Amino acid sequence: MASFIEIALDEARAAGAAGEVPVGCVIVREGAVIARAGNRTLADADPTAHAELVAIRKAAAALGSERLTECDLYVTLEPCAMCAAAIAFARIRRLYYGSADPKGGAVENGVRFFASPTCHHRPEIYGGMAEAEASALLKEFFKERR
Repeated sequence: MASFIEIALDEARAAGAAGEVPVGCVIVREGAVIARAGNRTLADADPTAHAELVAIRKAAAALGSERLTECDLYVTLEPCAMCAAAIAFARIRRLYYGSADPKGGAVENGVRFFASPTCHHRPEIYGGMAEAEASALLKEFFKERR
């Protein structure tokens, strides 16, 4: 059985194949995947359609609740400020991410959203999950476009 970060990597590869920035996300509750998504900003013509937001929307719909308190989120790239805020609002229990994002990340880089005194919910955070593979997907994607 594939690990949850491997499922997120599959979603990232699918997003990349569709021309999207290759970021994938999976949300897990009680050991089962309840939502999975890749970036869809181009497909949906929606700048907010990051993998995390799409997956959070699917998970909330699946559970019939805006609170995902018993859920863990796995994503291939360090979340941006928008996604970090959504993770906080959804009350995600644990955040696992792959590659750090020095330019756009907001967890360990940039604004460090969860360290802000005004942040009302902080998930447990685990970075560096399958970091080499997640990073390689992004580097190859952008290399092909330069």
